[in-house]
Amino acid sequence: MTKLDKPMRREVQIGDQVYTLTIGPDGLKLVEKGRRKGLELAWTDLVSGDAALASALQASVADAR
Repeated sequence: MTKLDKPMRREVQIGDQVYTLTIGPDGLKLVEKGRRKGLELAWTDLVSGDAALASALQASVADAR
């Protein structure tokens, strides 16, 4: 198996929107193409079960802006 030692970027289309998915050693990040800010999820949050909590927190912060 190949070790994930540097970020890998892929383009993904969800509905009509195009996103950039970056998978790295620390976690993953999904950003609307052409933007800098998006959703980030650390591998430790995913494994520990805190992923739903982290996602909900990021969504509530984004809505507050």
